[in-house]
Amino acid sequence: MEAQNKTFNLYCDESTHLENDGQPFMVIGYVSTPYHLLKMHNENIREMKRKHFLHGELKWSALSKSQYPFYNELIDYFFSNISLQFRAIIIDKSQLNHTKFKQTHDEFYDKMYYQLLNKKIHLNNTYNIYMDIKDTYSYLKAKSLKKYLERDYTNIRNLQVIKSYESELMQLADVLIGAINYRIRGMNRVTAKNNIIEKIEKLCGKPLTQHTPKDEEKFNMFYIDLKNGD
Repeated sequence: MEAQNKTFNLYCDESTHLENDGQPFMVIGYVSTPYHLLKMHNENIREMKRKHFLHGELKWSALSKSQYPFYNELIDYFFSNISLQFRAIIIDKSQLNHTKFKQTHDEFYDKMYYQLLNKKIHLNNTYNIYMDIKDTYSYLKAKSLKKYLERDYTNIRNLQVIKSYESELMQLADVLIGAINYRIRGMNRVTAKNNIIEKIEKLCGKPLTQHTPKDEEKFNMFYIDLKNGD
């Protein structure tokens, strides 16, 4: 159970989320931390970067053999720190039927973000939610999502878009979401990525292709079945 009256920062990202991008899955997720520990986590990850002579952003797409030692240490860092949590939802886009539900893809996007967040927003805490800027519509998406969430929650203090290079935890979210998407698409082409996925699965105790228990706090994955409304 979370302590009373805390503020949490959530750093949200998504992968292959566009309706017609030719990719089979949509993955959205976040990394969260208590606000008072944010500076510590950012500094620790930056120090890891310096130790491994890594410059620029952490990105799943950039993970290679030469960078594997850093990403290996990063995953250890995430799983060894109880204050860092991750949650993702995965949608099979072959099940999309916006016409049936009389919605646009943007409206569906808001609904999926609500599904991502609503199980983890506790009314006795306050939340700052940050989303990665993807395109020129990101500001409008954030504004729409904030309005959507505020129908049920009054404790979201801030919801805005930021550039991923501004936040190490946003970059960490990119890595974890990228690992899930890579695994469920059966890519298997890059050994370093396969090794990181194996490490994540070992540490979370589940294949990335399966649900975790609903009450899992550290590394929570939920596969949404749109056909059955789950």
